[in-house]
Amino acid sequence: MQTALILGGEQRAGDGGPAAQSWRAWVHHCVSACGWPGEDGVREYEEEAGRPHKPLSPKQNVRKNLDFEPLSTTALILEDRPANLPAKPAEEAQKHRQEYEEMVVQAKKREIKEAQRRKKQQEERCRLEESIGNAVLVWNNEILPNWETMWCSRKVRELWWQGIPPSVRGKVWSLAIGNELNITHELYDICLARAKEKWRSLSAGASEAENEDTSFSAADREASLELIKLDISRTFPNLCIFQQGGPYHDMLHSILGAYTCYRPDVGYVQGMSFIAAVLILNLDTADAFIAFSNLLNKPCQMAFFRVDHGLMLTYFAAFEVFFEENLPKLFAHFKKHNLTPDIYLIDWIFTLYSKSLPLDLACRIWDVFCRDGEEFLFRTALGILKLFEDILTKMDFIHIAQFLTKLPEDLPSEEFFTSIAAIQMQSRNKKWAQVLLALQKDNRDMERGSPSLRH
Repeated sequence: MQTALILGGEQRAGDGGPAAQSWRAWVHHCVSACGWPGEDGVREYEEEAGRPHKPLSPKQNVRKNLDFEPLSTTALILEDRPANLPAKPAEEAQKHRQEYEEMVVQAKKREIKEAQRRKKQQEERCRLEESIGNAVLVWNNEILPNWETMWCSRKVRELWWQGIPPSVRGKVWSLAIGNELNITHELYDICLARAKEKWRSLSAGASEAENEDTSFSAADREASLELIKLDISRTFPNLCIFQQGGPYHDMLHSILGAYTCYRPDVGYVQGMSFIAAVLILNLDTADAFIAFSNLLNKPCQMAFFRVDHGLMLTYFAAFEVFFEENLPKLFAHFKKHNLTPDIYLIDWIFTLYSKSLPLDLACRIWDVFCRDGEEFLFRTALGILKLFEDILTKMDFIHIAQFLTKLPEDLPSEEFFTSIAAIQMQSRNKKWAQVLLALQKDNRDMERGSPSLRH
């Protein structure tokens, strides 16, 4: 130990023990190999310069050897001064010893604090695992067997808010999304077979006449298939499971291709790949296709994916009503900089936050979205704005747009959901659905030339 080298006078590196001799031999070898002059070279240089060479004293020898050693902090504090300088005063030596002891105490405190932090993390992890295990039992034994009667109960809603356990998440999502379109596994197989046939036809340069539905040109279909291929490569790239050669590449390609055959009027739109990918991670392929098709058939998703500009503007207007109600200061700041909701909402809504948020956090958003419907998508957007309100109010247009386009990756989940919970989706005693309906009616009246009162 360095302290022993410095404080123990009989254990100095300059002693002539075997270890010290070996050390000096190694140093001499290194000096010779590097071309450094060493002691003999110094002696020759001094003789040429006319200066007598003085042999090093024992203490200087010690210092010379120590120069080659990596001195510790202890050594820097406790080491005696070189022989050619006055010795440390007793007060200074005592001061240095006290500083060293304080450093040791602080180091021990840091070690204890770090050990406590690791212990706390381990305890939290154990509590979380126990909580998830208990929740799985409740979902499997109580809720899922009695879904129709229990899904809307207060107990289930509270469990839903805490996050659905991954092992039952897919089943709960399927039940919550429903199957109003009555899609079967056989229908999925038919759509997939048609998609594969079209892929073969397009790759072979088949003519447009070979397709059943001539209202959609071969160019449109080919562009859609090319867009699918391109988008798949950009879907959760960090996971490396959906790209070419990945285990889920073919599944994702199949679902998106089958959907373009099932809904040729919608086709493929950028952003769909993220929604399908999240479903694939939680469901079998056919069940993922059923959930995907029904999810995209919801009014909000259909408005965005069919690019219904009028209806999209209505959703943005409804969002701004609750934006002004909940965050008036930030709302005024956005208005001042002409920052409209479409700049940041479109990407969030198109991918249901799966592209913008960490995957585990996005799945929790999906959990409550399956419970509360489209309203929760806009409530989540307001939760994000509330969480970063202090930062956003200090930014200009460009920096706000950049920040909201690429959110921080280390979003704290509990703090985030606390922020969402603080958002009130009620304006002048009207809930989201009522505000949206009133705005839609107002738009229809305006188109007829007789606008009605909004409130």
